[in-house]
Amino acid sequence: MTAAEARARFAAARVARLATADAAGRPHLVPIAFAVAGDTIYSAVDAKPKRTRALRRLANVRANPAVSLLVDHWDEEDWSRLWWARADGRGRVLDPADGEARRAVELLRERYPRQRAEGEVLAVTVERWSGWTA
Repeated sequence: MTAAEARARFAAARVARLATADAAGRPHLVPIAFAVAGDTIYSAVDAKPKRTRALRRLANVRANPAVSLLVDHWDEEDWSRLWWARADGRGRVLDPADGEARRAVELLRERYPRQRAEGEVLAVTVERWSGWTA
């Protein structure tokens, strides 16, 4: 799979898995809603019930900005249709008042009309798109 095809498949997916690691290298993996703009992936803290808005994924990015995101397609009936696409890059945590964060929230609301971002925004500058297809 070419980088361009991996990016296109990634951008079309509805959910991604975000992998971060803390300063000690302990991994953390969570599913996220996201939007792609060029070679930047955005995700935001939303209004779903949470124990805290100080999410571990954001603390990890502040401590260690190297991140990886993965989307995939599984077809139990036809394994020739299996694929995955990955984005490796560097994360930044944006203040909700930042202009880039406001644009990201608009993109996320267009993509997920029910989402109500109410906090910081994660921006990942993708350094490498990769993937595999059967």
